[in-house]
Amino acid sequence: MSYGFLDIAITPSVRAAQAAMGADHLWTDVRDDRSFDRFTEAEAAFIAERDSFYMATVSETGWPYMQHRGGPRGFLKLLDERTLAFADFRGNRQYISTGNLQASDKVCLFLMDYRRRARLKVYAHAETLALDADPALTARVAVPGYRGRPERIVRLRLQAFDWNCPQHITPRWSEAEIRALQESAEG
Repeated sequence: MSYGFLDIAITPSVRAAQAAMGADHLWTDVRDDRSFDRFTEAEAAFIAERDSFYMATVSETGWPYMQHRGGPRGFLKLLDERTLAFADFRGNRQYISTGNLQASDKVCLFLMDYRRRARLKVYAHAETLALDADPALTARVAVPGYRGRPERIVRLRLQAFDWNCPQHITPRWSEAEIRALQESAEG
């Protein structure tokens, strides 16, 4: 059986750590197909609701780098069952993630829903595209009315994904969610 995300994440050193902690038996006899190599309607709905995510890249020195990406709800677009894309808005202009993607196209995304205590992890291959490289794609990921200035498009080809358990995710609410709760309590 395929483990999908775990096929990538569990290396010999991870197996050794699992064995040392007495947890290796948890992952040696999984009977369910956990290939998760296509997004379903559940992931599509979850992704459409996100207004931010974290993206990890790796530098040429082997050091990981975690970057927060944000925008209006739904700025991360599901193009098809195996492809995501987003307009990469100008930030602090360090371009660490952008530079890292020139050396390695491998990324890991963490999409969080703190209120519902849910986390979707995604392994993907990323490519950066100039805004004028694919006008149809640029139009598809555009966020009309948003103040952020896009500098490029990032297209992500799904390798595998997995959902994490809610344990240790502290619930948090956005300002918009708090306003909605207040309005419903007043109404």
